[in-house]
Amino acid sequence: MSARGWSLVCYDIREGRRLRKVAKLLEGYGERVQYSVFRMRLTRKEEEELRWKLTRLTEAEDSFLIVALCGACGERVRARDTREVWGEDPKRVAVL
Repeated sequence: MSARGWSLVCYDIREGRRLRKVAKLLEGYGERVQYSVFRMRLTRKEEEELRWKLTRLTEAEDSFLIVALCGACGERVRARDTREVWGEDPKRVAVL
């Protein structure tokens, strides 16, 4: 089994309907930390699957960014929001 690592996913979607679809997809993988930023723990396979799904949902005018963080980087994340704890896996939900 492949190890999970922290990732940040950020997006800029230009059309409302696509924006809602992308947000709903990402909610199934991780937790929103800002309006267009999600944190998640992904295996390499899950990251590839997510990237493929995002590519299918988005258009050329849209953009997304997946930033993989090493364990030490995840521990050094600082947030003003005191509820942020990066030592635990974010809640995952199944989006049907």
